[in-house]
Amino acid sequence: MTPPLKSAAKLEPQPLAGKRVLVSRARPQAGVLSDGLRKLGADVLEIPFIEIRQPQSYADLDSVLRRLLDYEWLILTSVNGVEALFARLEKLGMSEADLLHLDIAAIGPATRKAIEEHGLPVDVMPEEYVAESVVASLWQQVRGKRVLLVRAKVARDVIPHELRNAGAKVHVVEAYETVAPEASRQQLLAALRDPKQRPHVITFTSSSTARNFVELLGKDNAAAGSPLLAGVKLASIGPVTSSTLRELGLRVDVEAQEYTIPGLIQAIAASL
Repeated sequence: MTPPLKSAAKLEPQPLAGKRVLVSRARPQAGVLSDGLRKLGADVLEIPFIEIRQPQSYADLDSVLRRLLDYEWLILTSVNGVEALFARLEKLGMSEADLLHLDIAAIGPATRKAIEEHGLPVDVMPEEYVAESVVASLWQQVRGKRVLLVRAKVARDVIPHELRNAGAKVHVVEAYETVAPEASRQQLLAALRDPKQRPHVITFTSSSTARNFVELLGKDNAAAGSPLLAGVKLASIGPVTSSTLRELGLRVDVEAQEYTIPGLIQAIAASL
């Protein structure tokens, strides 16, 4: 009898076999990155550098949502922003229908997908998934328009600043905030000190993950030449995150060419 053929999955290359990769995304969002790395053979260690929290007050967001007819454009820059927005709409007894009059811009494919899962079309998504590209995509369309930007408490001001220069009336509202999870501090230090857990690569998927990494590790341990990071590659999802890493005095050993989770996975696989 002819032996059965091996499945295609078993024949797939495993470029990350034997490599440990530390995934630093918030736990609810770590799955796509972790699963993609495991499919390539990586041993994944999840230690979140970010925890998503509700804002201290929903007063500003609620006020804006009750006046949605005042706006013509909605910009969402993260999946977290999308989830926070729709959760608050539901809390207020509102629905997706209250957003149908708006043109909607999403910063990248994950954000776009999250919006479309709520049954709403996305009118603009830039070719590059960074704030500067959002501005370039909207520059000609927002002059004289009322624009609502829903985002985290702490974020870059590129979009509101530049769109105001383009003649838009931009209202920025906080929907959530990100903090460094205290429980991750000892986990991170222990992993870097233990040869059995020490990662070959640490991932950074936003500027917040970079800043919180330094906060969790301590400036001395994150400084150039620190033995804790010797031989560990730092992998960035794109140029904005890379810029933040460098501003913090950290290396950028790997940078995704496409600023997405699949792009980051591909870059890590190519680097090892």
